[in-house]
Amino acid sequence: MPKKSYRQAINEAILLEMRRDSNVILMGEDVAGGAGTGGQGDAWGGPLGVTKGLVGEFGEQRVLDTPISEAGYIGAAIGAAAAGMRPIADLMFNDFVGVCFDQVINQAAKYHYMYGGQDQIPLTIRTMIGAGLGIASQHSQVLYPIFSYFAGLKVLVPSGPYDAKGLLISAIRDNDPVIFCEHKLLYEMTEEVPDESYLIPFGEANIVREGGDVTLVALSRMVHIASEAAARLARDGIECEIIDPRTTTPLDTDTILESVEATGRLVIVDESGPRCGMASEIAAVVAEEGFSFLKAPIVKVTPPYVPIPAAPNLEQLYIPDADQAVAAVRKVLEA
Repeated sequence: MPKKSYRQAINEAILLEMRRDSNVILMGEDVAGGAGTGGQGDAWGGPLGVTKGLVGEFGEQRVLDTPISEAGYIGAAIGAAAAGMRPIADLMFNDFVGVCFDQVINQAAKYHYMYGGQDQIPLTIRTMIGAGLGIASQHSQVLYPIFSYFAGLKVLVPSGPYDAKGLLISAIRDNDPVIFCEHKLLYEMTEEVPDESYLIPFGEANIVREGGDVTLVALSRMVHIASEAAARLARDGIECEIIDPRTTTPLDTDTILESVEATGRLVIVDESGPRCGMASEIAAVVAEEGFSFLKAPIVKVTPPYVPIPAAPNLEQLYIPDADQAVAAVRKVLEA
Protein backbone atom coordinates (compact mmCIF):
# COMPACT_ATOMS: atom_id res chain seq x y z
CA MET A 1 0.00 0.00 0.00
CA PRO A 2 1.49 3.39 -0.95
CA LYS A 3 2.48 5.95 1.66
CA LYS A 4 0.82 9.34 1.33
CA SER A 5 0.94 12.58 3.24
CA TYR A 6 -2.03 14.10 5.05
CA ARG A 7 -2.07 16.77 2.32
CA GLN A 8 -2.06 14.18 -0.48
CA ALA A 9 -4.78 12.10 1.19
CA ILE A 10 -7.12 15.10 1.42
CA ASN A 11 -6.38 16.14 -2.17
CA GLU A 12 -7.03 12.59 -3.36
CA ALA A 13 -10.35 12.38 -1.50
CA ILE A 14 -11.57 15.56 -3.23
CA LEU A 15 -10.24 14.38 -6.61
CA LEU A 16 -11.99 11.00 -6.40
CA GLU A 17 -15.31 12.50 -5.29
CA MET A 18 -15.23 15.17 -8.00
CA ARG A 19 -14.64 12.43 -10.58
CA ARG A 20 -17.43 10.29 -9.12
CA ASP A 21 -20.10 13.00 -8.85
CA SER A 22 -20.36 16.03 -11.13
CA ASN A 23 -22.39 17.83 -8.44
CA VAL A 24 -19.29 18.09 -6.23
CA ILE A 25 -17.68 21.52 -6.55
CA LEU A 26 -14.84 23.21 -4.66
CA MET A 27 -14.88 26.86 -3.71
CA GLY A 28 -12.77 29.18 -1.58
CA GLU A 29 -9.96 31.68 -1.54
CA ASP A 30 -7.02 30.69 -3.78
CA VAL A 31 -8.16 27.06 -4.17
CA ALA A 32 -7.52 27.39 -7.91
CA GLY A 33 -4.50 29.55 -7.26
CA GLY A 34 -4.91 32.52 -9.52
CA ALA A 35 -6.93 30.83 -12.25
CA GLY A 36 -9.01 33.45 -14.03
CA THR A 37 -7.11 36.36 -12.53
CA GLY A 38 -4.53 36.82 -15.26
CA GLY A 39 -1.83 35.39 -13.01
CA GLN A 40 -0.22 31.97 -12.98
CA GLY A 41 -3.01 29.36 -13.02
CA ASP A 42 -2.93 26.78 -10.21
CA ALA A 43 -0.05 28.58 -8.50
CA TRP A 44 -1.32 28.05 -4.96
CA GLY A 45 -3.95 25.42 -4.30
CA GLY A 46 -4.83 27.12 -1.03
CA PRO A 47 -2.31 28.64 1.40
CA LEU A 48 -0.66 25.25 2.10
CA GLY A 49 -1.14 23.67 -1.33
CA VAL A 50 -3.85 21.13 -0.44
CA THR A 51 -6.01 21.68 -3.54
CA LYS A 52 -3.19 22.14 -6.03
CA GLY A 53 -3.79 20.41 -9.37
CA LEU A 54 -7.57 20.13 -9.15
CA VAL A 55 -8.40 23.09 -11.37
CA GLY A 56 -6.35 21.53 -14.17
CA GLU A 57 -8.68 18.54 -14.34
CA PHE A 58 -12.02 20.08 -13.42
CA GLY A 59 -11.72 23.65 -14.67
CA GLU A 60 -12.80 26.95 -13.22
CA GLN A 61 -16.50 26.05 -13.30
CA ARG A 62 -16.01 23.42 -10.59
CA VAL A 63 -12.93 24.77 -8.77
CA LEU A 64 -13.89 28.33 -7.98
CA ASP A 65 -11.62 31.03 -6.61
CA THR A 66 -13.87 33.31 -4.55
CA PRO A 67 -13.55 36.88 -3.34
CA ILE A 68 -12.10 37.37 0.15
CA SER A 69 -15.53 37.24 1.74
CA GLU A 70 -16.26 34.22 3.94
CA ALA A 71 -19.83 35.39 4.48
CA GLY A 72 -20.29 35.54 0.71
CA TYR A 73 -18.89 32.21 -0.42
CA ILE A 74 -20.03 30.18 2.61
CA GLY A 75 -23.51 31.59 2.02
CA ALA A 76 -23.24 30.74 -1.68
CA ALA A 77 -22.14 27.20 -0.82
CA ILE A 78 -25.17 26.74 1.45
CA GLY A 79 -27.44 27.94 -1.35
CA ALA A 80 -25.74 25.60 -3.83
CA ALA A 81 -26.22 22.67 -1.42
CA ALA A 82 -29.90 23.51 -0.97
CA ALA A 83 -30.23 23.52 -4.77
CA GLY A 84 -28.77 20.02 -5.14
CA MET A 85 -25.01 20.54 -5.44
CA ARG A 86 -22.44 19.03 -3.07
CA PRO A 87 -20.08 21.94 -2.44
CA ILE A 88 -16.78 21.72 -0.58
CA ALA A 89 -16.10 25.17 0.87
CA ASP A 90 -12.57 26.00 2.03
CA LEU A 91 -12.78 28.23 5.11
CA MET A 92 -8.97 28.39 5.17
CA PHE A 93 -8.41 29.05 8.92
CA ASN A 94 -11.14 28.08 11.38
CA ASP A 95 -10.54 31.37 13.15
CA PHE A 96 -12.33 33.09 10.26
CA VAL A 97 -15.67 31.49 11.15
CA GLY A 98 -16.56 34.66 13.04
CA VAL A 99 -17.01 36.37 9.68
CA CYS A 100 -19.60 33.80 8.53
CA PHE A 101 -21.02 32.59 11.84
CA ASP A 102 -24.63 33.34 10.94
CA GLN A 103 -24.36 31.37 7.71
CA VAL A 104 -22.86 28.33 9.46
CA ILE A 105 -24.83 28.13 12.71
CA ASN A 106 -28.16 29.75 11.84
CA GLN A 107 -28.56 28.62 8.25
CA ALA A 108 -26.58 25.47 7.45
CA ALA A 109 -26.91 23.83 10.87
CA LYS A 110 -30.66 24.45 11.28
CA TYR A 111 -31.96 24.24 7.72
CA HIS A 112 -32.93 20.53 7.69
CA TYR A 113 -34.66 20.75 11.08
CA MET A 114 -36.50 24.04 10.48
CA TYR A 115 -37.97 22.80 7.19
CA GLY A 116 -39.17 19.54 8.70
CA GLY A 117 -36.70 17.37 6.84
CA GLN A 118 -37.99 18.43 3.42
CA ASP A 119 -34.58 19.57 2.20
CA GLN A 120 -30.94 18.92 3.01
CA ILE A 121 -27.64 20.78 3.06
CA PRO A 122 -24.95 18.36 1.78
CA LEU A 123 -22.13 20.82 2.48
CA THR A 124 -18.55 20.12 3.56
CA ILE A 125 -16.57 22.98 5.08
CA ARG A 126 -12.83 22.25 5.16
CA THR A 127 -10.89 24.36 7.62
CA MET A 128 -7.45 24.47 9.24
CA ILE A 129 -6.91 24.30 13.00
CA GLY A 130 -4.00 24.38 15.39
CA ALA A 131 -0.95 26.26 16.59
CA GLY A 132 2.69 25.70 15.71
CA LEU A 133 3.49 27.88 12.70
CA GLY A 134 3.98 31.14 14.56
CA ILE A 135 1.02 32.86 12.89
CA ALA A 136 -0.58 34.12 16.09
CA SER A 137 -4.01 33.98 17.64
CA GLN A 138 -6.11 34.84 14.60
CA HIS A 139 -4.81 31.88 12.58
CA SER A 140 -4.00 29.21 15.17
CA GLN A 141 -7.02 28.39 17.31
CA VAL A 142 -8.74 25.02 17.72
CA LEU A 143 -12.46 25.73 17.50
CA TYR A 144 -14.09 22.34 16.99
CA PRO A 145 -15.79 22.62 20.42
CA ILE A 146 -17.65 25.68 19.12
CA PHE A 147 -18.86 23.82 16.03
CA SER A 148 -19.76 20.81 18.18
CA TYR A 149 -22.11 22.95 20.27
CA PHE A 150 -24.58 23.44 17.43
CA ALA A 151 -27.02 20.63 16.69
CA GLY A 152 -27.16 19.97 12.95
CA LEU A 153 -23.42 20.14 12.29
CA LYS A 154 -21.17 17.09 12.10
CA VAL A 155 -17.58 17.75 13.16
CA LEU A 156 -14.56 15.67 12.07
CA VAL A 157 -11.00 15.89 13.43
CA PRO A 158 -8.76 13.37 11.59
CA SER A 159 -5.37 12.69 13.16
CA GLY A 160 -3.64 11.13 10.16
CA PRO A 161 -3.72 10.60 6.38
CA TYR A 162 -5.72 7.35 6.40
CA ASP A 163 -8.49 8.82 8.55
CA ALA A 164 -8.39 12.12 6.66
CA LYS A 165 -9.14 10.48 3.31
CA GLY A 166 -11.86 8.13 4.57
CA LEU A 167 -13.58 10.73 6.71
CA LEU A 168 -13.50 13.39 3.98
CA ILE A 169 -15.07 11.04 1.43
CA SER A 170 -17.77 10.21 3.99
CA ALA A 171 -18.27 13.93 4.60
CA ILE A 172 -18.70 14.79 0.92
CA ARG A 173 -21.28 12.03 0.51
CA ASP A 174 -23.15 12.94 3.68
CA ASN A 175 -26.42 14.84 3.39
CA ASP A 176 -25.78 17.10 6.40
CA PRO A 177 -23.35 20.01 6.83
CA VAL A 178 -19.95 18.77 7.98
CA ILE A 179 -17.04 20.73 9.43
CA PHE A 180 -13.78 18.99 8.48
CA CYS A 181 -10.89 20.17 10.68
CA GLU A 182 -7.36 19.75 9.29
CA HIS A 183 -4.43 20.38 11.64
CA LYS A 184 -1.87 22.41 9.77
CA LEU A 185 1.10 20.64 11.44
CA LEU A 186 -0.08 17.26 10.12
CA TYR A 187 0.12 18.05 6.38
CA GLU A 188 3.59 16.49 6.02
CA MET A 189 2.77 13.36 8.06
CA THR A 190 2.75 10.16 5.98
CA GLU A 191 1.25 6.70 6.40
CA GLU A 192 -0.16 3.94 4.23
CA VAL A 193 -3.31 5.03 2.38
CA PRO A 194 -5.16 3.01 -0.30
CA ASP A 195 -5.47 4.49 -3.78
CA GLU A 196 -9.15 3.62 -4.03
CA SER A 197 -12.09 5.28 -2.26
CA TYR A 198 -13.16 4.06 1.18
CA LEU A 199 -15.48 5.35 3.89
CA ILE A 200 -14.89 5.82 7.61
CA PRO A 201 -18.18 6.10 9.51
CA PHE A 202 -18.80 9.00 11.84
CA GLY A 203 -19.05 8.36 15.57
CA GLU A 204 -16.66 5.40 15.68
CA ALA A 205 -13.51 6.05 17.71
CA ASN A 206 -10.17 4.46 16.85
CA ILE A 207 -8.30 2.54 19.56
CA VAL A 208 -4.81 3.68 18.63
CA ARG A 209 -3.04 1.71 21.37
CA GLU A 210 -4.30 -0.87 23.84
CA GLY A 211 -3.40 -0.78 27.53
CA GLY A 212 -4.89 -1.53 30.90
CA ASP A 213 -3.54 1.12 33.27
CA VAL A 214 -4.82 4.51 32.06
CA THR A 215 -7.16 5.68 29.29
CA LEU A 216 -5.72 8.52 27.21
CA VAL A 217 -8.27 10.32 25.00
CA ALA A 218 -6.71 12.65 22.43
CA LEU A 219 -7.87 14.43 19.28
CA SER A 220 -6.21 15.52 16.02
CA ARG A 221 -2.48 16.27 16.45
CA MET A 222 -2.70 15.51 20.17
CA VAL A 223 -3.10 11.81 19.28
CA HIS A 224 0.60 11.86 18.35
CA ILE A 225 1.53 13.71 21.54
CA ALA A 226 -0.37 11.08 23.54
CA SER A 227 1.33 8.28 21.58
CA GLU A 228 4.77 9.71 22.38
CA ALA A 229 3.83 9.91 26.06
CA ALA A 230 2.48 6.35 26.07
CA ALA A 231 5.67 5.00 24.49
CA ARG A 232 7.77 6.68 27.19
CA LEU A 233 5.51 5.41 29.97
CA ALA A 234 5.62 1.87 28.57
CA ARG A 235 9.35 1.76 29.26
CA ASP A 236 8.41 2.04 32.94
CA GLY A 237 5.78 -0.67 32.68
CA ILE A 238 2.80 1.70 32.47
CA GLU A 239 0.41 0.75 29.67
CA CYS A 240 -1.93 3.43 28.34
CA GLU A 241 -4.91 2.85 26.09
CA ILE A 242 -5.19 5.66 23.54
CA ILE A 243 -8.62 6.54 22.15
CA ASP A 244 -8.92 8.83 19.14
CA PRO A 245 -12.60 9.85 18.81
CA ARG A 246 -12.01 11.01 15.19
CA THR A 247 -15.33 12.89 15.28
CA THR A 248 -16.58 15.19 18.02
CA THR A 249 -20.13 15.19 16.62
CA PRO A 250 -21.19 12.45 16.79
CA LEU A 251 -18.94 11.51 19.74
CA ASP A 252 -18.29 7.82 20.45
CA THR A 253 -18.87 7.92 24.20
CA ASP A 254 -19.40 4.15 24.34
CA THR A 255 -15.79 3.35 23.41
CA ILE A 256 -14.46 5.94 25.87
CA LEU A 257 -16.63 4.61 28.72
CA GLU A 258 -15.71 0.99 27.99
CA SER A 259 -12.03 1.88 28.15
CA VAL A 260 -12.41 3.85 31.40
CA GLU A 261 -14.36 0.96 32.90
CA ALA A 262 -11.37 -1.28 32.17
CA THR A 263 -8.61 1.12 33.32
CA GLY A 264 -10.32 3.18 36.02
CA ARG A 265 -8.33 6.25 35.09
CA LEU A 266 -8.75 8.96 32.45
CA VAL A 267 -6.43 11.61 31.01
CA ILE A 268 -7.65 13.83 28.14
CA VAL A 269 -5.13 15.59 25.90
CA ASP A 270 -6.69 18.33 23.81
CA GLU A 271 -5.45 21.46 22.02
CA SER A 272 -8.73 23.30 22.42
CA GLY A 273 -9.00 25.61 25.41
CA PRO A 274 -9.50 24.57 29.04
CA ARG A 275 -12.88 26.31 29.35
CA CYS A 276 -15.81 24.67 27.52
CA GLY A 277 -13.44 22.64 25.32
CA MET A 278 -13.67 19.00 24.24
CA ALA A 279 -11.59 17.87 27.21
CA SER A 280 -14.19 19.41 29.52
CA GLU A 281 -17.03 17.79 27.56
CA ILE A 282 -15.45 14.32 27.60
CA ALA A 283 -14.64 14.65 31.31
CA ALA A 284 -18.25 15.63 32.01
CA VAL A 285 -19.62 12.65 30.09
CA VAL A 286 -17.38 10.21 31.96
CA ALA A 287 -18.14 11.83 35.33
CA GLU A 288 -21.87 11.64 34.63
CA GLU A 289 -22.11 8.20 33.05
CA GLY A 290 -19.04 6.37 34.37
CA PHE A 291 -18.28 7.87 37.78
CA SER A 292 -18.33 4.46 39.46
CA PHE A 293 -15.54 3.27 37.12
CA LEU A 294 -13.07 5.90 38.28
CA LYS A 295 -10.25 5.09 40.69
CA ALA A 296 -8.81 8.62 40.50
CA PRO A 297 -9.94 12.11 39.46
CA ILE A 298 -9.95 12.87 35.72
CA VAL A 299 -7.01 14.97 34.53
CA LYS A 300 -7.13 17.32 31.52
CA VAL A 301 -4.04 18.34 29.55
CA THR A 302 -4.91 21.51 27.64
CA PRO A 303 -3.35 24.86 26.73
CA PRO A 304 -3.51 27.71 29.23
CA TYR A 305 -6.49 30.06 29.15
CA VAL A 306 -4.76 32.78 27.08
CA PRO A 307 -4.66 33.89 23.43
CA ILE A 308 -2.13 31.97 21.35
CA PRO A 309 1.23 33.77 21.28
CA ALA A 310 3.02 34.56 18.01
CA ALA A 311 6.53 34.32 19.50
CA PRO A 312 7.81 30.80 18.73
CA ASN A 313 9.19 30.18 22.23
CA LEU A 314 5.92 31.22 23.89
CA GLU A 315 3.84 29.30 21.34
CA GLN A 316 5.71 26.10 22.18
CA LEU A 317 4.96 26.65 25.86
CA TYR A 318 1.29 27.10 24.96
CA ILE A 319 0.86 23.79 23.07
CA PRO A 320 0.35 20.66 25.22
CA ASP A 321 3.33 18.31 24.96
CA ALA A 322 4.33 14.76 25.86
CA ASP A 323 5.97 15.86 29.13
CA GLN A 324 2.63 17.22 30.34
CA ALA A 325 0.82 14.06 29.24
CA VAL A 326 3.36 11.85 31.05
CA ALA A 327 3.01 13.93 34.20
CA ALA A 328 -0.80 13.71 34.01
CA VAL A 329 -0.71 9.91 33.71
CA ARG A 330 1.64 9.64 36.69
CA LYS A 331 -0.67 11.93 38.65
CA VAL A 332 -3.75 9.73 38.13
CA LEU A 333 -1.73 6.61 38.95
CA GLU A 334 -0.46 8.12 42.20
CA ALA A 335 -4.01 9.14 43.14
